[in-house]
Amino acid sequence: MKRSKLRRLAGFGVVLAAIGGFALSAAVPASATVPGKVQTAGDPLNVRRAPNTAATAVKTVANGATVNIECQTTGSSVAGPLGTTTIWDYVPALGGYVSDGYVQTGSDGRVAPDCGTGTGSAQCAASCAAEGVFRSSDAHFVAHDTNADGSSGVVQYWLSDGSGPYYVWASGGNGTSVDKAAPVAKGKWVFYKVCTGHNTSPPTFAGCSAGLTDFAA
Repeated sequence: MKRSKLRRLAGFGVVLAAIGGFALSAAVPASATVPGKVQTAGDPLNVRRAPNTAATAVKTVANGATVNIECQTTGSSVAGPLGTTTIWDYVPALGGYVSDGYVQTGSDGRVAPDCGTGTGSAQCAASCAAEGVFRSSDAHFVAHDTNADGSSGVVQYWLSDGSGPYYVWASGGNGTSVDKAAPVAKGKWVFYKVCTGHNTSPPTFAGCSAGLTDFAA
């Protein structure tokens, strides 16, 4: 695995929510991206919606292409030409993540801030049967159903004042998605999970991702 040299964000704080005992970590996002060069054996590199090799490939990027990394996060382990790593790079221009094992950045560790700070981060749950993205630019959630398993893909979220959960359901079947505005004011934080489940009353969930915090830019 690549050794990590994490560039810390300034201005951290903590907002404690009143539900479930979770905490929302506040941070000031970096404004600049970090350039990297894609290095494969020659084939295009998959860009995935979530930092996981099982997540949906949203597009590909050519070997030798320059990409601009906005943030980095930990995901599934990948053995690439530049080593084995669990670091994934979020490239906003490509709308997804690429494994850092295929991106030359001039460093053997982290070169960008952690994801989950207004950068359109995504999560994958229940063997990637559901995926979700928070779009910080306009405070929208997009929920994706990625498996014909009879369950819906759903984003379950809580606001920084502790209210929730609120839901965004993708109930149209495999390959469908729902884009919905969330009542997250500019600069405010949101905590969310991506789940598979059934839209009953109350809702029932077969599985959920780990929780993630983000904020409206």
